[in-house]
Amino acid sequence: MKGIVFTEFLDLVEDKFGLEMVDKIINESNLESEGIYTSVGTYKFSEMLQLLQHLSENTNISIDELLLVYAEHFFNVLETSYPGLFATYNDPIEMLASIENHIHVEVRKIYPDAELPTFEVVEKSENSLTLIYKSSRAMHHFGLGLMNKTFEHFNTEATILLEKLKSDGTTVKFIINKK
Repeated sequence: MKGIVFTEFLDLVEDKFGLEMVDKIINESNLESEGIYTSVGTYKFSEMLQLLQHLSENTNISIDELLLVYAEHFFNVLETSYPGLFATYNDPIEMLASIENHIHVEVRKIYPDAELPTFEVVEKSENSLTLIYKSSRAMHHFGLGLMNKTFEHFNTEATILLEKLKSDGTTVKFIINKK
């Protein structure tokens, strides 16, 4: 997993819960990196799982809820760091439909060894989109948070339903309808 995911996560933890919480979750975890991350480094996903688990235990906030909040934070980072990417689109449905064929292509230019989820467009119309998310990491709530922020970015409302196609969350259907 790319280091930017770790550095931004720890920034979020510090902003929302304080530096003491950052230290606490790092110390409670068994991290090969010892909690020292660079944005361009690559680290084991198991480290992110430990950090999320310990943050959840210390805050009584579910991992899914933490991933939603983190996705909102991460979206703001992307929006600031890559404004040209967002300027390419005029509509949230178009942007979300292009995750696999455009957005992830651009991410791989910056981070060639990034392990990204896949998003298959099953059905698309002007006001709706059905995507199948697949990832061994089962971070679908992170994806949901990014989708929510995409609609917010375009000042558009939507309903996004999440349906687990595999109980472990590695395959999920997102049914998106613009209001």
